[in-house]
Amino acid sequence: MARRSDDPGQVFDAVVVAGGAATRFGADKTRAALEGVPLLDRVLAAVTDADSTIVVADPRPVPSEVLWVREDPAGSGPANAVVAALDHIRAPLVVLLAADLPYVTTGTVGRLLAAADAAGLVEGAVLRDPTGRLQYLCVAARTDALRAAAAGRGWADASMRQLLSPLTLVPVDAHGREAFDVDEPGDLHPGTTVTT
Repeated sequence: MARRSDDPGQVFDAVVVAGGAATRFGADKTRAALEGVPLLDRVLAAVTDADSTIVVADPRPVPSEVLWVREDPAGSGPANAVVAALDHIRAPLVVLLAADLPYVTTGTVGRLLAAADAAGLVEGAVLRDPTGRLQYLCVAARTDALRAAAAGRGWADASMRQLLSPLTLVPVDAHGREAFDVDEPGDLHPGTTVTT
């Protein structure tokens, strides 16, 4: 993937976590379509400027070039999924996204990267919804800080909040529905289709 020619300073890789159990949804929600586009494809469109994109899930057809990896054991939580991708990250900044955030855009990613790349003690940025809740799977972070946070322990069944707790993250306010995540079929508009 090529980064934007108008923004040569934003060199980043992306990790998309797409292999959760989706117990409340009842099916693989990353394949559910919103406005005719599968959720995973919508999130991948938000990171088209990444130097490389790693998707943590079982491989499936997608419209862009990605590297597929899987956490061990499969389904052992989002933190373990992110850690499984760490060996493949080469860029100084990494964007971490859940595949169930259908309203994240390249603009969202750009704002997170700008905040994470700011001078000072900030090690990353996290999207904050209008209620003040932090979306820990919508983050841009310094790769070295993320690696340091992950070192020295196992991450199976751990939360993203636990993984990111050593990092100094600046909140970035969500615009519109950017922080909205899909948990149940009713979270999508009528006419949502799920393919298997």
